[in-house]
Amino acid sequence: MKNIIAINGSPRKNKNTAALLKSALEGAASTGAKTEIINLYDLNFKGCVSCFACKLTGGKSYGKCAYRDELSPVLEKIEKADALIMGSPVYFGNVTGEMRSFAERLLFQYLVYDANYSSLNTNKIPTAFIYTMNVPENMMNEWDYPATLGKLEGYISRNFAGCEPLYVTDTMQFDDYSKYVCEIFDPAHKAKRKAEEFPKDLQKAFELGKKLVS
Repeated sequence: MKNIIAINGSPRKNKNTAALLKSALEGAASTGAKTEIINLYDLNFKGCVSCFACKLTGGKSYGKCAYRDELSPVLEKIEKADALIMGSPVYFGNVTGEMRSFAERLLFQYLVYDANYSSLNTNKIPTAFIYTMNVPENMMNEWDYPATLGKLEGYISRNFAGCEPLYVTDTMQFDDYSKYVCEIFDPAHKAKRKAEEFPKDLQKAFELGKKLVS
């Protein structure tokens, strides 16, 4: 039985990003895979602390993150997983701080300072990244989000077997827009988008989960 792990980089465990990750895991489970979702905001952890123990010649932690906190068991689980799905809302044009800290710890341990910047990771599993954002697709492209987000995907791909992105745009951020100062958003449009397009996004996530298992 294959083991699929999803990493939720959103502080909200029951909103857009989490719903998409859960749908992706349902897709994986439909093929018989074992699944687990991990919420980063539930964990007490840091990003890379530059101890360089993972680079120390002959060191007992060479190629492994030596810093111990609540993220450590997650990194160990990923070493044994068969696929990895990450998800994050886009804040200021990039992934959340918690997701960035997770990525530092996950990826830096494998990086070799050689001529090719090669990787020590031997578990070359397929990965995917699901992004959610308030902006519509045309604005996402105008502001060059795919290029910015693609840099992280590139680092992930260097250490794993590629990284397939899923961009989910124009999402509904508030249940009741009247409670917040947000003049640039049209509540009626957001509700319509949520009802008509988000189910399609969930289906895309479901199919993505199935694809990672196969």
